Amino acid sequence: TMADPALVELAISPDTDETDRARALRLLGFPAGAPLRVLAVRTRLPLDRAAALVCPAGPVKAALVNDVGVILATTLDPARLPPDARAGLGGATTPDRSWRQARTALRFTGPREPLVRHTDLGALALLAELPAHNPDVAAIARLAADPQDLQTLETYCATGSLRRAAELLHLHHSSVARRLEHITRTLNLDLTTPTGRLRAQLALTAWHLLTDSPLGNPVSDS
Repeated sequence: TMADPALVELAISPDTDETDRARALRLLGFPAGAPLRVLAVRTRLPLDRAAALVCPAGPVKAALVNDVGVILATTLDPARLPPDARAGLGGATTPDRSWRQARTALRFTGPREPLVRHTDLGALALLAELPAHNPDVAAIARLAADPQDLQTLETYCATGSLRRAAELLHLHHSSVARRLEHITRTLNLDLTTPTGRLRAQLALTAWHLLTDSPLGNPVSDS
């Protein structure tokens, strides 16, 4: 299951000549012209065992590339990944494009959503290209200095309800209201409006992508 990382990198790199890519895939044991899926994964489980889980039958190869686990197969069942894993799944397309999609999807993973399929992101994938100097993202970065404020904002944006957020945070709703007043001043956004909450949600997502903060699990290849 474990493969030469140099061969895997040749297969998934956008800079690889198509002749060299085809040769690398052939050496990895994949039939010519077969549609391949790429899974970008972070897990404490040895990478070969994770690959065997998601592809119990059929050819599968795994390697560590730039500190991210790469699993390459013709068919994948990412739902079989171990519980600690975070994974992004690329589409059934060329290996280089599927890898790029998988890496983007991996950046969107978090505790509530450890597996993300690129096909499910839609327009959200555009946030991965958002520049760091966006003023809303910069405001979130300042807010993140206080983890409690950040958690309060994330919970409120996810629920859209002060009382529901208070329940999830195990706080009185008046305490959450006071926090939100402070957060509103910091962000200069009116969180009581749909537009304000949408801007806050988009800025939160972009900040996580820029800081890679959802990615908390190391990769093991041994």
